[in-house]
Amino acid sequence: MLTVVLACTFSMQALALDYVITDHGAVADGITVNSKAIQALIEKVSSGGGGRIIVPAGTFVTGTINLKSGVELHLDRDAVLLGSLEKDDYYGNGRWVGLVIASGQDNIAVTGEGTMDGRGGEVALGLLELYLDGKMPGARFDHTNKRLSEVHRPQLIEFIHCTNVKVADVTLKNAACWVQTYEQCDGLVIDNVTVDSNAYWNNDGMDIGDCKNVRITNCYVNSADDGICLKSHNADSFCENVYIGNCTVRSSASAIKFGTASRGGFRNVTIENITVFDTYRSALALEAVDGGTIDGVTATNITAKNTGNALFIRLGHRNVDGEPGAVRNITIKNLKAEIPFGQPDLDYPLRGPVIPYFHNPFPASITGFSGHTVENITLEDIEITYPGRANKAYSWQPLNRLDEIEEHPSRYYGNGLPPNPGFMFRYPEFSIWKELPSWALYVRFVDGLTMKNVRMRVLEDDFRPAYVFQDVRNLTIEGASIYPKTDAPQLIVHNVQGADIRGVSVRGNELGEVQASGVNSGIKGVEKIE
Repeated sequence: MLTVVLACTFSMQALALDYVITDHGAVADGITVNSKAIQALIEKVSSGGGGRIIVPAGTFVTGTINLKSGVELHLDRDAVLLGSLEKDDYYGNGRWVGLVIASGQDNIAVTGEGTMDGRGGEVALGLLELYLDGKMPGARFDHTNKRLSEVHRPQLIEFIHCTNVKVADVTLKNAACWVQTYEQCDGLVIDNVTVDSNAYWNNDGMDIGDCKNVRITNCYVNSADDGICLKSHNADSFCENVYIGNCTVRSSASAIKFGTASRGGFRNVTIENITVFDTYRSALALEAVDGGTIDGVTATNITAKNTGNALFIRLGHRNVDGEPGAVRNITIKNLKAEIPFGQPDLDYPLRGPVIPYFHNPFPASITGFSGHTVENITLEDIEITYPGRANKAYSWQPLNRLDEIEEHPSRYYGNGLPPNPGFMFRYPEFSIWKELPSWALYVRFVDGLTMKNVRMRVLEDDFRPAYVFQDVRNLTIEGASIYPKTDAPQLIVHNVQGADIRGVSVRGNELGEVQASGVNSGIKGVEKIE
């Protein structure tokens, strides 16, 4: 895969002049709504060739600000842009509403050490009250979760179809919806941004939709939904040439996620030096379920503690009336994760949705479905620690009935489930199978999996094997170490063609070398299921 080369050409040459908003009618009293004064200044500066608009120290209430080409919105230290509590103070650019928005603009920026505070809990609950009082006719309402749709709740930033965008050094907090969205932008830099947003539901830390030439660095994200999320809403577009590095993420969903919106796809993405903690779902979730393609992803140096799942790679078929997509050419190196026994986000104000059934701890998984395989995956220098404590009473899938495990390529809103089956079944999360027959890694419908120096450890008894490889072609394992708490077989292969398994050890005892398409069932710890 090619190294990401970013073509972000944001230039400050045109932004030579500074304009302080208090010199143009803005008032820092925490009460006056300053939208009109700030917007008038933006129009003036943009039409005059560009410049830097400064928000000085103080608290400035505002509704929507529509940023224009050539304008840098700079928040000084101790400056606060405080979201208005009035519905009519917000609008959008043909999509959702937001606090700072832009559409089709070039050379724009939000910088400085100040804060944008959306007062999301108050805003969202105020909108809900208006809806319940009949004052928002026609508004979309989520009856299952008892809240207004995302389209009515303002984000903090939404930039669409923009070029040469920079967001740096600011703190973004308390959004009523997704914190920041960038849709079909080209040349995007997000650096040293702090996200602290668990004020309300759907608080994705940042959403990058079908953007090109993106660099996300040195960010801290604490979000009540996915942390850093790449999306693809357009079948003719890709999220491509993306670099994510040196970031820390805490999430009540997944830390770094591709999807679930995956119509076009994702290619040439590099992820490195990521710290994940107290995260409800996956440290890394790579999902192509809407006909899109994931092609060319490298993730290195990922450390995850107290995280519900280390790795989830999924090719699905949610777009049941269209062609399936593809997942291929993914390399993950130097991943270290610790999986707890209980829910990892218990200290969150808004925790992840409770799974509505008893279950054992879930393994990491890499899965496609019949006729559509995940291709060319490399796992190298991986270490995952699991809690164990699995109970056979929860398990419904014996190892001699692996073919009965349902594939669930499109199990989201039906397939025998109740009319409102709950959040867990709406998305292709690792819990859709309810139970899987391994404690460390489950692999099915994969062609080309190489594992080098992979270590799996379980802290307490788990009756399941560490690995189950099912309906897999071209499997290579070199130097795997398994530390179980039972003498049961730890490596199960079923319908595997082309296996080269070398130097596997269980608690330090070498299993020997396994060649070609079969596994020698006489070697301790390895079992072939016919």
